[in-house]
Amino acid sequence: QQLDIHVHVPEGAIPKDGPSAGITMATSIVSALLKYPVDRHLAMTGEITLRGRVLPIGGLTEKLLAAKRGNITHILLPGENRRDLEEVPARIRESLDITFVDHVDEVLIRALILPKGEQLFKDVSLESILKNVALSAHNTTVQQ
Repeated sequence: QQLDIHVHVPEGAIPKDGPSAGITMATSIVSALLKYPVDRHLAMTGEITLRGRVLPIGGLTEKLLAAKRGNITHILLPGENRRDLEEVPARIRESLDITFVDHVDEVLIRALILPKGEQLFKDVSLESILKNVALSAHNTTVQQ
């Protein structure tokens, strides 16, 4: 089953400095659809592409400081912001458990709380994929 969701966030009274809530919104949507809660001790920031790549953000020091003030213990950051972490004061950096992510799949695996024994992404065999795929050969469609 496919589902397209378009989220439009019109300019509001809250000043914004870029699209850094992309992974947070995507995680919230997946959480609501799958009915899995998000770890409440986790913060995240990062822009997301249509293909799920996590892009870097600006204002890293301010965001980490806000996380620390909010008693956040773990934060997910774009992998491309790794080098920017050097500019963040050590007292802030060392007080947080920081994980770098490059794709939304990594975000979801770390952010969603699943029932014991469940996995978010199961291994998919080629056989199960081909079961519902039409193969085309010489203009003839064959269903497996």
